[in-house]
Amino acid sequence: MYPTIKRIGDIVLSLLGTIILSPLFLVLIVAVKLDSRGPVFFKQKRVGIYKTHFNMIKFRTMKIDTPKDTPTHLLENPEQYITKVGKFLRKSSLDELPQIWNILLSHMSIIGPRPALWNQDDLIAERDKYGANDIKPGLTGWAQINGWRGPTSLTKRIEYDLYYIENRSLPLDVAIIMQTLLQTVCPRRKDS
Repeated sequence: MYPTIKRIGDIVLSLLGTIILSPLFLVLIVAVKLDSRGPVFFKQKRVGIYKTHFNMIKFRTMKIDTPKDTPTHLLENPEQYITKVGKFLRKSSLDELPQIWNILLSHMSIIGPRPALWNQDDLIAERDKYGANDIKPGLTGWAQINGWRGPTSLTKRIEYDLYYIENRSLPLDVAIIMQTLLQTVCPRRKDS
């Protein structure tokens, strides 16, 4: 029953988000295009439910000569690849907004474990052990509201995923959405 309610919520919220945020989308499209040459959107192969692959969409934040399918934290001197607008988009998480379309297409949900890159074999194998590959990945999730952004240990990522899977419910999803909105509007300082 809850998966049906969750899917309806995903559709309604992503449609509302598309409508409400369309002026912001237009501003960001222009900003990305004016900042550097290349496409506005960046597509990256990610792992979805039941280990199916899909192209996750983001606003492009890096130069077009950046090595493909490499997490930013594994690049040598990643700052050299990030555009000026990209730095702002990443810091504010606005680069993630186009994933609303992935939610509408049912590749993702609003809440769930973040989708792994197709080549993160160790993470995918670990997620098989506790069923994280059997639910839709999310735009935001338990890990994101608890301070995880960017590189983290595999053990910590699994701990966050496992907590969400074991406690998945409408109240938890609502709490994650509210906390995500709060943290987006009033981000935590890094030194706190």
